[in-house]
Amino acid sequence: MVQEFVFAFLFGGWGYVGLELLWRGRSHWTMFLAGGLCFSFIYALSTRTALPLPLQCALSALMITAVEFLVGCVVNLALRWNVWDYSGLRYHLLGQICLPYSALWLMLSCPALLLARLIHNHLFPHLR
Repeated sequence: MVQEFVFAFLFGGWGYVGLELLWRGRSHWTMFLAGGLCFSFIYALSTRTALPLPLQCALSALMITAVEFLVGCVVNLALRWNVWDYSGLRYHLLGQICLPYSALWLMLSCPALLLARLIHNHLFPHLR
């Protein structure tokens, strides 16, 4: 079970960095940690609960937004590393999270949850 979550963390970290590189052409090492944490939660939600998929998507989007806010408060506001700044977008909170990206997390949550199930069923079938 530990190896399963280590895999989920590493997969999520590299996956998120890859998405950022495709989306904006750059990333930061802290995004590896945030992505790993987020996908680990998504993985647990998808494989360890029986909640309906729409509720899992909503919870995933909320959790991703919360992680993004907490990481942003540390790396952007406290440490002033300026990894991202959403203050130019509408409906932002301290420039660290915004409604458009929370909506994007909601849309990406469904495929991420389904991917987590696929990983669980095919790479870790002995844990079912």
